[in-house]
Amino acid sequence: MDKIDKLDRHIISIISKNARIPFKDVAEECGVSRAAIHQRVQRMVELNIITGSGYHVSPKFLGFNTCTYIGVKLEKGSMYKDVVPEFEKIPEVVECHFTTGPYTMLIKLYARNNEHLMGLLNSQIQEIPGVISTETLISLRQSVNRAIPVLDIGDITETD
Repeated sequence: MDKIDKLDRHIISIISKNARIPFKDVAEECGVSRAAIHQRVQRMVELNIITGSGYHVSPKFLGFNTCTYIGVKLEKGSMYKDVVPEFEKIPEVVECHFTTGPYTMLIKLYARNNEHLMGLLNSQIQEIPGVISTETLISLRQSVNRAIPVLDIGDITETD
């Protein structure tokens, strides 16, 4: 991955707070031309430094009232590559991570209610070949939701 400089970090800091901000406003705040902002953002998109933009829709407004994290234990960790495509088939699963610790995988999903969650667990997730157990944690409230901070290059040490 290519390095990003101080201007790139400043751009990322601005657009991560408001993805819809006009490039002319970003350029003005950074003290460079709109073309420079456009070129840098395009380069960072192509290099997968910036991965996505758009709107975030609240799941509750779509009828999904239960946010759940599920720790999944597999027969063997190497089964991860076979289990991920099965999770991709379940639309309610929004994140899937291969992890260290007590679980082989950790998934995040949204369910309409507890009955829907139970159906997902019993009829889909626990039926995936290789899944030997699950532990379900229901989120009662999300208290923090933010992007990773964009640190100045001078703030990064060798141990970071």
